[in-house]
Amino acid sequence: MRRLLTAHPEVKVIGEAANPDEAIRAIGRTSPDVLFLDVEMPGGSGFDLLEKLEDVPAVVFTTAYDEYAVRAFEVSALDYLVKPITAERLAAALGRAQRALDASLKERPNLRSASAAHQIFVRDGDRCWIVRVTDISLLESVGNYTRLHFGGNAPLIFRSLTAIEQRLNPGTFFRANRSQIVNLGWIEAAENDISGRLSLKLRSGKQVGISRRQSRSLRELLSL
Repeated sequence: MRRLLTAHPEVKVIGEAANPDEAIRAIGRTSPDVLFLDVEMPGGSGFDLLEKLEDVPAVVFTTAYDEYAVRAFEVSALDYLVKPITAERLAAALGRAQRALDASLKERPNLRSASAAHQIFVRDGDRCWIVRVTDISLLESVGNYTRLHFGGNAPLIFRSLTAIEQRLNPGTFFRANRSQIVNLGWIEAAENDISGRLSLKLRSGKQVGISRRQSRSLRELLSL
C-alpha cells in the first residue's frame, strides 16, 4: 500500500499500525483524513477498531476477503479495495476520498480544528454504521447506554449520554432534559405547553419535551 501511494504526491502517509491497539494510538496522535483499514487484523477486526474511536476518519477498507464487501459498505466506508490492489483501483478510491473531504470541509470549514467528533462508528448486533454526527437528530439515555436516532435507525450503543455529550458540538446539540439531547438543526417546530415548558417537534417526527430550566435557555438560544 505504501508503495502504491508513492505515485500520489497529494497523499502523505503519516502512520502505520499492525494491530488495533497500535492503530488507536496512531490515529489519536496524527488525526488522519483517511484511514486505510484491513478488515482482519492481529488482535481484532477493523470493525473492533472503529468501535473504539472517539472520532472516525474517512475509511477505505482493504482486505483479501471480498465476503466483507457488503458489510463494509453498510458502515458507509468510502470504498472497499480487494487485494491485490491495482493502481487504477487505488486511484479511484483516492478520488472518492478527496471528494468526500472537500464536501466535509465545505460543510464545516473548521473541521480539522474542531474538538467535537464529526463521525462515529455505531454497532448494533450484526448491523453497523459510520454516522455523521450532524445526521443524528436525537440521543436518549437508556440506563448506562444511549440510543441514537438517525436515518430511521435507533440503535443502542454502550456509552452513557454524559460521555457522548462531551464530544458533541454545543452549538449544534442541546441538552433538552436529563435523558435527551436534541440536534438543533432537526427542530421543525417549538410550542409552549400550559406550564410554560417548550415542546419540540423534530423533522424526524419525534416529540421532545424540554425541562423548565432548559426551556428558558433554549428560548434565549433560539430567540423565541
